[in-house]
Amino acid sequence: MFSVGTIPGGTPQSPEPGAASASFPSLAPVSGRGEAEEEEDNEQEPAEVSGAAIADVWWSRRLDPESRELIYLCALWTSGYLGIAYYDTSDSTIHFMPDAPDHESLKLLQRVLDEINPRSVVTSAKQDENMTRFLGKLASQEHREPKRPEIVFLPSVDFGLEISKQRLLAGNYSFIPDSMTTTEKILFLSSIIPFDCLLTVRALGGLLKFLGRRRIGVELEDYNVSVPILGFKKFVLTHLVSIDQDTYSVLQIFKSESHPSVYKVASGLKEGLSLFGILNRCHCKWGQKLLRLWFTRPTHDLGELNSRLDVIQFFLLPQNLDMAQMLHRLLGHIKNVPLILKRMKLSHTKVSDWQVLYKTVYSALGLRDACRSLPQSIQLFQDIAQEFSDDLHHIASLIGKVVDFEGSLAENRFTVLPNIDPEIDEKKRRLMGLPSFLTEVARKELENLDSRIPSCSVIYIPLIGFLLCIPRLPFMVEASDFEIEGLDFMFLSEEKLHYRSARTKELDALLGDLHCDIRDQETLLMYQLQCQVLARAAVLTRVLDLASRLDVLLALASAARDYGYSRPRYSPQLLGVRILNGRHPLMELCARTFVPNSAECGRDKGRIKVITGPNSSGKSIYLKQVGLITFMALVGSFVPAEEAEIGAVDAIFTRIHSCESISLGLSTFMIDLNQVAKAVNNATKQSLVLIDEFGKGTNTVDGLALLAAVLRHWLALGPMCPHIFVATNFLSLVQLQLLPQGPLVQYLTMETCEDGDDLVFFYQVCEGIANASHASYTAAQAGLPGNLIARGKEVSDLIRSGKPIKPVKELLKEKQMENCQTLVDKFLKLDLEDPNLDLDIFMSQEVLPAATGIL
Repeated sequence: MFSVGTIPGGTPQSPEPGAASASFPSLAPVSGRGEAEEEEDNEQEPAEVSGAAIADVWWSRRLDPESRELIYLCALWTSGYLGIAYYDTSDSTIHFMPDAPDHESLKLLQRVLDEINPRSVVTSAKQDENMTRFLGKLASQEHREPKRPEIVFLPSVDFGLEISKQRLLAGNYSFIPDSMTTTEKILFLSSIIPFDCLLTVRALGGLLKFLGRRRIGVELEDYNVSVPILGFKKFVLTHLVSIDQDTYSVLQIFKSESHPSVYKVASGLKEGLSLFGILNRCHCKWGQKLLRLWFTRPTHDLGELNSRLDVIQFFLLPQNLDMAQMLHRLLGHIKNVPLILKRMKLSHTKVSDWQVLYKTVYSALGLRDACRSLPQSIQLFQDIAQEFSDDLHHIASLIGKVVDFEGSLAENRFTVLPNIDPEIDEKKRRLMGLPSFLTEVARKELENLDSRIPSCSVIYIPLIGFLLCIPRLPFMVEASDFEIEGLDFMFLSEEKLHYRSARTKELDALLGDLHCDIRDQETLLMYQLQCQVLARAAVLTRVLDLASRLDVLLALASAARDYGYSRPRYSPQLLGVRILNGRHPLMELCARTFVPNSAECGRDKGRIKVITGPNSSGKSIYLKQVGLITFMALVGSFVPAEEAEIGAVDAIFTRIHSCESISLGLSTFMIDLNQVAKAVNNATKQSLVLIDEFGKGTNTVDGLALLAAVLRHWLALGPMCPHIFVATNFLSLVQLQLLPQGPLVQYLTMETCEDGDDLVFFYQVCEGIANASHASYTAAQAGLPGNLIARGKEVSDLIRSGKPIKPVKELLKEKQMENCQTLVDKFLKLDLEDPNLDLDIFMSQEVLPAATGIL
C-alpha cells in the first residue's frame, strides 16, 4: 500500500520588538552621566563658560521677556499609565499629576500639552515605541502654536525610583524650615507628594535633574544658588475632578480581591464588591477599559455629561429594551482590533485573527444599521451611523471572499478559498491528485527494482521533493549495503530507505515543490489583504472608540434599570450638591431594607455639616453615600436617589478610613493627618470634603482640638469654605461650643429611640445634636461580657459627673470591710445567755453568708 507523506512547513517569525530608544534629528538630547556621578550632583564644580556664551544668554533673557515665564514638563508613560510633573518659572512651583491611565495614542498627554504649552518636554531615553512615535510627531510639528516644544532625553538612570526619592528628599525647599530633621522632612513631603504613585515620583526626580542641569531660573553667576522651588501643587486638567487614591479606596469605587480559582492565583486579581463591579456590565473588553477610564477621570464638562445621560435615558425607555439587548449582543463580538492591526504590521497574523476581525467588522456593520434607525438627535447614534463607513463592508467582503476559515484551521495557517487565484487552484488540484498518481509511479518503479524488494512507495516531502521509499531488508546492515544501482541514497528513517530516482527527479522538475509554492502564493495574497485592511485602519480604530462608548452607556443603562436609579441634573450656580432620598449603591444591595436620606449643601448656608449620633447609627454610610452619588453623577451615570442636583464640584477629599501600610512607615494617626492636610491645602469653595471620626487616633483632647482647629480654619474662609460633611463622636465639639455660631455650620444627627435597655436605630438624618454615643449598647451587641460593660458605663458616668474614679481592687476592698463590720456587729449583738440560742442555726444563717462576702 502506497502513501504520500507531508511535513508541515512554517514561515519564519521575527521577534517582537522591544523598547525602542527614541532618536530624532530635530530633537535636543542632553548627554547624561552614569550612576557613579549621581551623588556628585549637589557638589558639582561650576563648569567653565565662555564670556561670549554668558553674554548671549544674558541678552537673550532680557530681549525675550516671555523667557521668564516658561514651563518645563517631564513625562513618563509605562504599561498604559502616565506620570507628569512640570516646573512653572512664573511662580517657581512644581506641579504634578498623579499616575493616570492613558491609551497607547497618549490622548491624555496631548491634552496636558495643549493646556500648559511647555517650553521643553523631558523624558527618558529608553521609552516605549508608542511614546517614541508620539514625541516624533510632536517634534515634527513645524507650525505648532504658539511654538513646538523642545524634546529633551535624559539617561534612564536619572529616572530611577530610589534615586528620584533621594533627589526629592535632598532638595533645598524654601517652604521647609531648616530646623526640620530628615524624618520630619519625609513626613512633611509625604503629606504633599503621592509617593505611592511611582511614575509621578520618577517624573519628579527626572524634572529635578533637568532643572539642576539647565539651572532654570538661576543667573549663571550664582553658582552656589540652587533652582528656586517655592512649592509643590497637584495639577488637574480643566473639566476633570480631582480624586485621590484614598478616596477611591474608602468609597469602594474600586476594590481588588485575590481570585478564588487556584489556576488564577498568579495571574492577578478580580474586582470585589465595588461601584465599578456592580456597574460593569460591558460585553467587550474595550468597553470595560473605557468604563474604568471614565471612573478615573470624572468630569464637570456639562456637554459631555449630558450626552452620556441622553443615551442612558433613551435605553431606559421600555420600548427600547429589545434594541438595547440586540446592541449588547453585537458588542460582544467587538474584539481587540488594535492588537490584530499591530500583528498585521509585523506580519505575525494568526488564523484566529482573521476570524475575530471578520466577526468584529460584521458586528460593527450591524451596529451601524441599528443606529441608523435610532434618533439622530443623539450624537452617539449619529456618529456611529455616519462614521461606520462602507470601508467596513469592503473589509468584511474581502475577508469573506478570500479567507478559507475551515481550511486555515485545519492546516493552522492562512489559506484562500477556491476561485481566487487560478494558479493556486491548479497547484492544489495537482497536490490533491498526488496520492493516486504517485501510486502509479511507485508501481512502475517497483518493476525496475531487485526482486528481493517486496514493495516501495513514492512520497512527497515539502522542501525536499519526491523520494522513492523502500523498506530496509535483513541483508542491509552497513551503509554500503544501502547503495542501489540507478538510485541516489538520501537517508534512513524508521527502517525505511529514501532514494532519488530518475522518475522522482523528473517529478521535481515537472511539478516542483507544490506545497511551498502554494504557501508562498497564499502568503502573498495574505500580505495584499493585510495592506487593504491596514489602509482602512482609521475606520477600525474609530469603530472601537464608538463601540466601547456605546457598550459603557448600555451597561450603565442596564444597572440604572435594575437598581432604580434616576437622572441627575447639573447646576453650575448651585456650588454644591442637593440629593433627595439618596441611597448607598452598595449597602442597599447588602441590607434587607435601606433607609434613604437627603443631603443639601450649597451657597452660603450649611457649608459645614457636623453629624453626631450613636455608634453604628449610619453616620459613615451617610458620608459615603453623599460621596458616591456625587461621583456617579460626575462620570455621567444615573444615581441612586429620587432627585439629585450636582453643582460645579472640582474635587472630592475624604478622611474616612486609614489606608495603613507597613511600607509607608507612618503611624495610623499620621496617615489620617496626611489625608486631612490634602483637603486643607487643596480644597476650594467647589470641593466636597468628607471627614469621619478624625482625631480618634490620638489623645481625646488633642484630637478634639485638631478637629476644631481644622473646622475653624475653613469657617474663617467664609464664602470660600468648601462643602464639608463631618461625622464625629466628639460631643464636646458642640457642648463646649468650640465652633462659632453662624449660618455656615449646621448640626445633624442620626435619629434613634431608647426603649428601656434597647436602642432602636431609625438610620434617618435629622437636624439636632446627639446627647450620647451609647457605646455600652454597641459593646453589648458586639458580645462583650456584661461586667465589663457595666464597669465601663460606671466609669463614663463618673467622668461626666466629675467624680473620682476608684480602681476595681479598691472598691472590692471597701466591700470586704463592710462585710467584716456587719459580721462583727452581729457577733456583738449575740446574747450568749439566751437559752433559746442555737449556735448551729446562727452560724449557718448569719455567719457563713457574711464570711462568703468577705472572701
